[in-house]
Amino acid sequence: MQHELLWRLGTFLTLFALFAGLEALVPRRMRNLSRARRWPTNLAMTVLNSVALRGLAVLLPLLAIGAALDAGAQGWGLFNRIDLPVWLEVLLAVLILDLAIWAQHLVTHKVPLFWRFHRVHHADRDMDVTTGFRFHPVEILASMLLKIGLIYLLGPAALAVLLFEILLSATALFNHANIALPGPLDRALRLVLVTPDMHRVHHSINRAEHDSNYGFCLSLWDRLFRTYVPEPKAGQDAMTVGLEWQDERPAKLGWALGLPFRR
Repeated sequence: MQHELLWRLGTFLTLFALFAGLEALVPRRMRNLSRARRWPTNLAMTVLNSVALRGLAVLLPLLAIGAALDAGAQGWGLFNRIDLPVWLEVLLAVLILDLAIWAQHLVTHKVPLFWRFHRVHHADRDMDVTTGFRFHPVEILASMLLKIGLIYLLGPAALAVLLFEILLSATALFNHANIALPGPLDRALRLVLVTPDMHRVHHSINRAEHDSNYGFCLSLWDRLFRTYVPEPKAGQDAMTVGLEWQDERPAKLGWALGLPFRR
């Protein structure tokens, strides 16, 4: 789609600046490590993931939106075989894609091989806006391949895929942000969206807690499938974020990239 990259990049940079600013003004928790210590690694992983996806685009030219355009041209997928109003198709496609991301997230916790890569994300000792894109490149590539396959099966409009990609990026930045929302606002928002306090439970060192609240965008799925945990047992201020490596190692790029290959 025309200007797709500009829309996605513009949204990302705008929201990143907004949430990073709010973290400085109204932080939810005190940091264990400074931004200067953690951000270079998390930002470097973002660059590496972008490069990895560009490399995948060379080998497999049709990424998410390209796959939607190709499926439409070929008449492949569910939505290309049924006649629905555009608004309903877009709504259903976004809901199905969000459910798929929820299910994928659950699988990365339950399958040991996938968890080895996903724990790079969870090893971050602080949860802030940069944690939202701290993922191992192998996990990012696997996620994209799964998304492409699903798009060919569904055949959603390219507009729906673009909206979902922007929504997913925006909510990932929001629900990882270290911002203090007023209690009533948090409770109202989490009826629909995953809020920072809700998602922080998922980053608890407690296994029972980080095996909960898998949603990135909608809170519906965790409530529906009974994986919703409203608050950590230790409370938001006293809970420990991260995994067993409660030192400076998770803030080192080489250590984070090599983590899946260690016991």
